[in-house]
Formats: sequence, structure tokens, C-alpha cells
Amino acid sequence: MGLASEFKEFAMKGNVVDMAVGVIVGAAFGKIVSSMVGDVIMPALGKVTGGFNFSDLAVTLGKDPTGKDVLVKYGAFIQTLFDFIIIALVLFIALRAINRLKKPPAAAAPPPPEPPAEVKLLTEIRDLLARR
Repeated sequence: MGLASEFKEFAMKGNVVDMAVGVIVGAAFGKIVSSMVGDVIMPALGKVTGGFNFSDLAVTLGKDPTGKDVLVKYGAFIQTLFDFIIIALVLFIALRAINRLKKPPAAAAPPPPEPPAEVKLLTEIRDLLARR
């Protein structure tokens, strides 16, 4: 079996294709969430906090040899942290819903089996004797 045919067989397995689709959809979803956080949530949060822009938060460490400021942009980190929290929350809710669909509903316990005829007869005799 040649290298090309082995690779084709590997790439066409269901799990690999499913994983590839998941990665592509996940990357697109990540961009959507990043846009929502950066363009909707953070500006609104900035407005609530008095026009504060989180992406501008940084600490200056000094200047590099070309004279530019060297910055630690912790505001960008805060924005990325919000991205992660939203993505994790949405994934949790989605997986929770999927797991509920997979789990069969709890079935009621089946009724106990009917006792054999001999046991019924002996129970009736016992009850008659107890009444006397």
C-alpha cells in the first residue's frame, strides 16, 4: 500500500473528518465571540465604567532601541479572558443540552412479576387460616 493511499484512507475516516469540521467551526465561532466581546461587550462595559477602554490598559516598561515604548498590554489580556469565559460558557451549555438528548429518560421500575399459581394458592390458604 502506497503512502498516498494510506494517507487517503486515514484522512477519510469518520473521526478525522468530524474533528476537522469541529476545528473549522470552532475557529469561526471563536472569531464571532471575539468580535462580540471586543465590539459589543467591552465598549458597553467601558461606557458603564465611565468611558474606560480596556484594550488601552497597559504598563510601560521603558523604551526599545528604536525609541518606541515597550508595553505590557494587560487590557488585551482581559479582553481575551472575557472571550474564553464566553466560549467556555457557551460550550458548557451546548454540551449539557447534547448530553440531555443522549441520556434516555428514566424509566419507571417495571411492576414485579406475577407470582406463580402455587404461590397465589398458598397465599389464599394462609389468609383464610389467619381469619379463623
